[in-house]
Amino acid sequence: MDSVFSVIGSYVDWDVRSLLIFIAVFILTTDYIKNRRPASFPPGPLALPIVGNMFSVDHNKAHESMTQLAGKYGDVYSLRMGQEWIVVLNGYEVLKEALVTQGDSLADRPSLPLQNDISNGLGVVFSSGHLWKQQRRFTLSTLRYFGFGRKSLEPVILDEFTNCAKDIQSYKGKPFNPRLIVGNAVSNIICSLVFGHRFEYNDQRFKQLLSWFETALQLEASIWVQFYNSFPLLMRRLPGPHQTILNIWDNVRDFLREELKEHKQNWDPSDLRDYIDCYLKEIQTSKGQADNTFEEENLLMCVLDLFVAGSETTSTTLRWSFLYMAKYPEIQEKVQAEIDRVIGQSRQPSMDDRVNLPYTDAVLHEVQRIGNIAPLSLPHMNNKDIQLGGYTVPKGSTIITNLTSVLFEKNQWETPNTFNPGHFLNEEGKFVKPAAFMPFSAGKRLCLGENLARMELFLFFTSFMQHFTFSMPAGVEPVTDYLYGVTLAPWQYEICATSR
Repeated sequence: MDSVFSVIGSYVDWDVRSLLIFIAVFILTTDYIKNRRPASFPPGPLALPIVGNMFSVDHNKAHESMTQLAGKYGDVYSLRMGQEWIVVLNGYEVLKEALVTQGDSLADRPSLPLQNDISNGLGVVFSSGHLWKQQRRFTLSTLRYFGFGRKSLEPVILDEFTNCAKDIQSYKGKPFNPRLIVGNAVSNIICSLVFGHRFEYNDQRFKQLLSWFETALQLEASIWVQFYNSFPLLMRRLPGPHQTILNIWDNVRDFLREELKEHKQNWDPSDLRDYIDCYLKEIQTSKGQADNTFEEENLLMCVLDLFVAGSETTSTTLRWSFLYMAKYPEIQEKVQAEIDRVIGQSRQPSMDDRVNLPYTDAVLHEVQRIGNIAPLSLPHMNNKDIQLGGYTVPKGSTIITNLTSVLFEKNQWETPNTFNPGHFLNEEGKFVKPAAFMPFSAGKRLCLGENLARMELFLFFTSFMQHFTFSMPAGVEPVTDYLYGVTLAPWQYEICATSR
């Protein structure tokens, strides 16, 4: 009898093993057939079953990994992230062809599960099609009405610098961390346009908000997000950093809802004070129209987009500028000498001074280039089949525009890996901007706030150099390593700002 059970047991055991082997082979075969590279598709590294090329990229420095892969597979190559193919574009010529020449075809954003769970396809950054066009048109026209990118906004920026300078002066040249101070100062400019008011530097809720932005933008570039976008049904149910991202943006929306609630209590359609007021009026005016995209949830996402885009990149650039001025004091001295000669100490800078400050302008642009604030920009999606680099990119593909590959391209920059303001100066010492300088991307999806960012960066940087000399604390060397995220931020540091 024991022998009978032994035979049955071994049969069942073998049968289970056979079933498991069959299931494994079936899954692997199905994955291979489903996810083969299409004909004429850009080449790329061999993809593993199920996860694809998720581990072909170092997600702590994805922009560097993707640039290195271009050296092996060419300026147009493909990667498989989970079950989705993405196409990575590298080099100035390829990005110009894609974003400018064929810009109409790359004006959409891909549908990414995590981003959809955050924004539901609303707002002005991750939306597409008619919704994006309508929201972008309204946002630009409304912000211009309140001085966006215009000379009338200069006093707002310069007044905010005065407040910021007082806060920095309170340290009396002793070491301090500039992250929250500078973040608050820059954020207050977009706040004045969107909310109609600024936030004090000791406002704890606002400090928390700025910290959330930094945390979320770092986590959103992690491998956890790749897993979420590849396997959303599973990842929505699992704990991890991806849940932290969702919680952060929920908290930010709660903050914005409070602002919106206060606005609605004092709202007067005949006295429009800011972007939110104008949007509330547009909701009222557009109600019942067939193509209307104006409603309160869209307002919240548009405000969130403006808030993040209008603060994070500019404040991060300024933090990089302090570090590089401390690292290269001889460059800082030349900037200060030029400012003293052109502006002096008796008046504030103006955008009109820019043409007479070529070296200062060149230094600021070099900070943007080598700081590489948005290394991979934001993903695009093509709305029709396109040809790039001799390959066919099918409609609906996710496309990554690797700005790093352009800002550090050897054929475009004399010393790409060295801080060199000469990249932006001609032989006569006049400012020139090479075509390969595209930190704000290019084409239809060019950064919405580029004009505002340029104005803020010039006025803030020039004002800082006019009033302070930046140096590291005694015995500390400046570290220019980055914290990887959607944006590249410097490691937390303390710096000394000595009044001039």
